[in-house]
Amino acid sequence: MAAPLRLLLLASLTVFAPFASADLDAQRDAFRQAYALARGGDPGWQRYAPQLEDYPLFPYLEAAALEHDLDHVGRAAVEAYLKRWPDLIPAADLRRDFLQELARRQDWDDFLALYDGRGGDALACAALQARLAKGGTLDFDRDLAALWQQPSLPDACDPALAWARDHGLLTRERVWARIERAAEAGAAGTVAALTPWLPADEQDAARRLADALRDPAAAMAAAANWPDTPRHRLAVVLGMPRLARSDSARAEAAWRALSTHFAFTPGERDRILAAIALYRATDFGDDAAQRLAELPAGAQTDATREWRVRVALAARDWNGALAALDALSPAQAEDAEWRYLRARVLEVLGRKDEARPLYEALAREANFYGFLAADRVGAPYAICPASLAVDDEDARRVLALPGMQRAFEFHALDMLPQARREWARAWDALDAADRRVAADLAYRRGWYDRAVFAFSSGETLRLYEQRFPLAREDGVRRAARAAGIDPAWAYAIIRAESAWVADARSGADARGLMQLLPRTAAQLAKAAALPYAGPDSLFDPTVNIPLGTRYLARLEDRFGNPWLASAAYNAGPDPLGAWLSARGDLPPDLFIATIPWRETREYVARILAFSVIYDWRMHGRALALSARMPAIGVTYAPPAADAARKPVVCPAPPQAEDAASTVTQRPPAPR
Repeated sequence: MAAPLRLLLLASLTVFAPFASADLDAQRDAFRQAYALARGGDPGWQRYAPQLEDYPLFPYLEAAALEHDLDHVGRAAVEAYLKRWPDLIPAADLRRDFLQELARRQDWDDFLALYDGRGGDALACAALQARLAKGGTLDFDRDLAALWQQPSLPDACDPALAWARDHGLLTRERVWARIERAAEAGAAGTVAALTPWLPADEQDAARRLADALRDPAAAMAAAANWPDTPRHRLAVVLGMPRLARSDSARAEAAWRALSTHFAFTPGERDRILAAIALYRATDFGDDAAQRLAELPAGAQTDATREWRVRVALAARDWNGALAALDALSPAQAEDAEWRYLRARVLEVLGRKDEARPLYEALAREANFYGFLAADRVGAPYAICPASLAVDDEDARRVLALPGMQRAFEFHALDMLPQARREWARAWDALDAADRRVAADLAYRRGWYDRAVFAFSSGETLRLYEQRFPLAREDGVRRAARAAGIDPAWAYAIIRAESAWVADARSGADARGLMQLLPRTAAQLAKAAALPYAGPDSLFDPTVNIPLGTRYLARLEDRFGNPWLASAAYNAGPDPLGAWLSARGDLPPDLFIATIPWRETREYVARILAFSVIYDWRMHGRALALSARMPAIGVTYAPPAADAARKPVVCPAPPQAEDAASTVTQRPPAPR
């Protein structure tokens, strides 16, 4: 970025924001107080209005007051607000919420006057209910066909669906079509809810579909007594993979009984055989390799083909692994993991002249397998950084967009959910060039996750400064040193766990930058005498990072090195312990390749790649990946700041793709 722009971005927001008053901090303080009052239903928020009328978040105040009073507010007040601010997010929220309130009141005149066809399935169904209440009727194709395609629907749809059923619109064929779609989607509740709508003599088949989804072990045990009909076969086809996933041996036993009881089509049989063979493989059953190799062509999938390789590697069956690699689909074979493993197997087989060109080609890529390959042939790491040139006028123009103003103001107020919603709305309206400008502006203002997510494909993968920010560097380094771990590893964990979303929260309730569970954080804080003020304090990086680095140190002490500790961080210590007991004699790269859980396998590779990149970002060179991956049981010590590091070069032409060092967000695993 040009130096003048750097200076501008460090200046006050008022440089770019014509909306701001002379005292932006005073406006922000006033907004915080007014917003709290408005959300609480206190009309006192209005006394702040005069000083906030030119503040970009001002429309949120009246909307918050109206939202608080929805149970008794009138349509005129809502329509007046919508007329003043028709295109803003709070207006869309207010319209949706007020329509839901009108539906609750069954005030259908006002509902129909305000409803504009938007707002989701619940409002669409309320509109149908309104029409019925006004004496109208429904037509299946016009009114229900699109809704009927959904695997599940909100409760608001029940009145319209009941009317449609009573008036013959939901025929037996239509009910079965939706049941089968819901079953394929795993929506057992929808299947169960629709079962009573079928003729009595067909309800058993529907119930068994629901049973196969909810309790596949019991359903498959009972299936030998079911009649051989297409829908009962579907229940088995859906239930067997679920049973195999939890207990492949039990699924195999069930299959022996059911394979002759039902006249499965070739496609149905292939689907079941593939599932059993796949989950026998992920359990590393003694017969897994044979089962995978003997699958009929129609039963083979990318998953079964890749697991032929993993099972052979776990057994050190190098010729079997090479045969399995040869059986991969052409698209699979191009993946960096399989190219590396092919070279690795050839090397073990003594075919080094064949392995070396594969390693050398991979070593030109900035991903986990490229770094591994570079170590195998003694090559430098290939990382080709790019810089982003942003014109000062472009920065001013993008930052002056009202949506961007609102997004950045919410970020400055630490109101991150609201900031992300405004950002997404503004982002959708930008072209590719302005998106690069906006993402870089976010990075320069410390809103790092916007750049991480924005620069995730094509040439933008080379924007390493923005994609791998050295954020909170003093705090991360200090916390890592205090915990006795490598700062590059701590950075990699943050980048992979949350992508710098400070208020990230998983479905398992892991929180903050390093995705800690509250109970784990409480234990760590007590043991290390570190600050912790309850679960919400984990959204504070100054609390989260010291606790997270201590947890990493605890796992490193237990498992001996960071790469195994990373596996435990994602999967939990107990699963890792079981994998080590079964395959702990494998070299590190092959052990990683045989981790049964895809999420954890990819997570460990991602952490190791990110560690290399962050080490390079901090030192200009990078600690060898082989030094980060000692053999299981070998003593490991975190690298010193002056440790020997590998050179990093940019080969020509630069590699645009480094997919293994990009992050795909998913709910973090429980700690």
